[in-house]
Amino acid sequence: MAEIDDSEALQPETQNEGDKRIDLPPYETIALMLQGGGALGAYQAGVYQGLYEAGIEPNWIAGISIGALNTAIIAGNAPKDRVPRLLQFWETICQPAFGFPLPAFIEHALFESPDEIRKAFTAWQALGAIVEGQKGFFVPRFPPPSPLAAGSPQTASYYDTTPLRATLEGLCDFDRINSGEKRVSVGAVNVATGNFAYFDNTKIKLRAEHFIASGALPPGFAAVEVDGQFYWDGGLMSNTPLYEIAQATPRRDTLAFQVDLWSARGPVPDSIVDVMGRVKDVQYSSRTRLVTDQMQRSQRYRNVLQHVLDLVPEELRNNDEWCRRAAELACSKRYNVIHLIYRHKEYEGHYKDYQFGLSTMREHWSSGLDDIRRTLAHRDWLKMPNGDSGFITHDIHRDGS
Repeated sequence: MAEIDDSEALQPETQNEGDKRIDLPPYETIALMLQGGGALGAYQAGVYQGLYEAGIEPNWIAGISIGALNTAIIAGNAPKDRVPRLLQFWETICQPAFGFPLPAFIEHALFESPDEIRKAFTAWQALGAIVEGQKGFFVPRFPPPSPLAAGSPQTASYYDTTPLRATLEGLCDFDRINSGEKRVSVGAVNVATGNFAYFDNTKIKLRAEHFIASGALPPGFAAVEVDGQFYWDGGLMSNTPLYEIAQATPRRDTLAFQVDLWSARGPVPDSIVDVMGRVKDVQYSSRTRLVTDQMQRSQRYRNVLQHVLDLVPEELRNNDEWCRRAAELACSKRYNVIHLIYRHKEYEGHYKDYQFGLSTMREHWSSGLDDIRRTLAHRDWLKMPNGDSGFITHDIHRDGS
């Protein structure tokens, strides 16, 4: 396995230092929600490292696509092993599938070159992923699939993800994932019905194929068979698990860390290449904003309704049919959503989600770690929401911090 310069910076600081740990209000659910975004997913690993350093332990992890793979590694390891396993996973898949990677000092020097050289180098790495695949993740099918020839749904793709199964099974303890230690959910789309599905360890026993299915983005990756049904990447329909957390019942006081890999906000593109990249940003980030806005409005209505019901005499509340119906809808639970959103780098092209360079991975990881550390420095952001909505969001980039 190739060494990465400054790997020590990606190792967690000791969790025993009292000033690093954060005592949270009594939230019933602490959720970590991981969006899809391919190679950008190293940002999520950095965010998790920061949560670990702060002693914040999510009791529900939900992921889609690359977020599902990070979810498997976090949930499938003991707390002290999670960051090292994440690093092992990312160091592995950021190497070419065949041959040897560039020596670390050369790779690092090219990455740290002026923008034009760096852009050319990262584009070359992205081309390498297309031509050769990534170690422990995917490899090209040979011969390539014919556009017209029919075959199995499991081979109707340009790449074979068989190596990913071995990687996950080598890095994850699926008995731990299914132990009930924490709730685990990963999203996918049923190819035959077009319906969105969540594989959840409170309902079924999760296996490697559930996580692989969540990241089976066509036509690059083939549909994955799970219990007789075929599934594609959940990002085709919804690239954020936020809605799954928001609509869960019974409702609970919730602190949710929403980790997005695509930013809804960005510059207006002035070239075809930039247009292609901006389309991905808008396409894959828009669902998060929509769900957040809907969740905020819905919770405000539920909270206001609960306050109104509290003014109704108890006898009437218990005996009036409309009051009983209102009580089923009312809710005074509180939701605090902390957004961590990866910000596009100037040198990145439209291929940033499949540019698996080691130095790029390290920079994504460090960005996530820096963002969560800066976020957690605002201790007041972690307080229980108050007011008539019972819902609040925070984002260091939006709030100008």
